[in-house]
Amino acid sequence: MRILLAEDDPMIGASVRRGLTQDGFTVDWVEDGRAAEAALAEGVHDAVVLDLGLPRKSGLEVLSAMRRRHDARPVLILTARDAVADRVAGLDAGADDYVVKPFDLGELAARLRALLRRGAGRAEPVVTYGNIAFNTATREVRVDGEAVQLSARELALLEAMLARPGAILSRSQLEDKLYGWSDPVESNAVEVHIHALRRKLGADVIRNVRGVGWMLARRDSAAA
Repeated sequence: MRILLAEDDPMIGASVRRGLTQDGFTVDWVEDGRAAEAALAEGVHDAVVLDLGLPRKSGLEVLSAMRRRHDARPVLILTARDAVADRVAGLDAGADDYVVKPFDLGELAARLRALLRRGAGRAEPVVTYGNIAFNTATREVRVDGEAVQLSARELALLEAMLARPGAILSRSQLEDKLYGWSDPVESNAVEVHIHALRRKLGADVIRNVRGVGWMLARRDSAAA
């Protein structure tokens, strides 16, 4: 999943980006509220980690503007403001969660996964599709009960497709989920990762819709 991180403290921003990336997220980092709004307008991020004390435009203003334009993407506020009034203001403005600094990176990642699960209408971390089971918390994939080792990009691709099991996803849509702003993208990267997934999960797992994109092949059970 691709996350927008809006944080003006360089040490905290670098630490959060590194930690979330290690947990399987693709992270884009901006350092002020105006840049956050420009990034949100791209529509490629699945959730937002938002500091309140941003320069140029406050995090609360960014959040309020999101909700006014009916942008329902999950927002987790990450801030040093620990007063009850600040928590109430943030949650009432439309935040889905509120975490006070200092914080634990593992807990932050877990809270993000929980927000994304709820947004997808799931209560548990395991997503199943036919004989494939993907645990979004442990990043473990099993096929017919047997563990399969996937690279970080392969996991990101599988997660993106499992999130929309009946949809055809174009090359650009998949690249948006796999790569952040600073990541180099080779012209055949998506094909390479799809080939690897077919080899590891089954040749008929992903269907190519010529000239349009790729989709998960039909299975007896839909994504849970």
